Amino acid sequence: MDKKMKIVVIGGTGLIGKKVVNNLRHRGQEVVAASPSTGVNTFTNQGLTEALTGAHVVVDVANAPSWEDKAVMEFFQTSEHNCLAAEKVAGVGHHIALSIVGADRLPANGYLRAKVTQENLIKESQVPFTIVRSTQFFEFAKGIIQSATQGQTIRLSPAFVQPIAADDVAAALTGFALSEPLNDIVEIAGPEPIRMDEFAQRFLSATRDPRKVMTDDHALYFGTELKDHSLTPGKNARLAPTRFEEWLSHSTVRKAA
Repeated sequence: MDKKMKIVVIGGTGLIGKKVVNNLRHRGQEVVAASPSTGVNTFTNQGLTEALTGAHVVVDVANAPSWEDKAVMEFFQTSEHNCLAAEKVAGVGHHIALSIVGADRLPANGYLRAKVTQENLIKESQVPFTIVRSTQFFEFAKGIIQSATQGQTIRLSPAFVQPIAADDVAAALTGFALSEPLNDIVEIAGPEPIRMDEFAQRFLSATRDPRKVMTDDHALYFGTELKDHSLTPGKNARLAPTRFEEWLSHSTVRKAA
């Protein structure tokens, strides 16, 4: 049995947050699912001090409500500053944040710039930390397709991605939450690389969507042109077990479609 701790999951009602909360509760931990819907808002500071009182660990998987460049930067700067300041007062011993593989390679993307700013605030704070950079989730396939759709045409880059199941992301974060701080960045990824255009086409085929993906070397990914390995992890990444084909055949894909 793991030593019982109070663990606060910022963004604890979202896709990853809910899974982390459930995992940690099953491991016998005292868990607070912190989000605006539960009365905790890191951007405004509402309920933050109360939520962090007595907390040993914070897992931050919060997402910005807007992806507009200025708004997303303001969200991550303000929320991270507020959170880290409250953690210092509360004596939190480990801050874990979910970030994105390749965030530092694509400065033209406002969201990724904001994530790098968030990472830097964490590294510069005096709170022991682990930054977990993840590749794209399998569950993002639909959103990637929508972002690349104009009329009936879907244009996507053939750059490589190495997507990962949300369940595997949550499992990794759970493990980090129950471990000592690394005071470093660690990468997690799915077991196999795949080109983004093929990733999308396989999702469309599995969900019986008749549309076809057009490969375009210059297609923008959320406003940014990709190189072959802009979004792939380094050789020391921790690889998750779930393969894309396995996920596609699971009921999860029907919910995502």
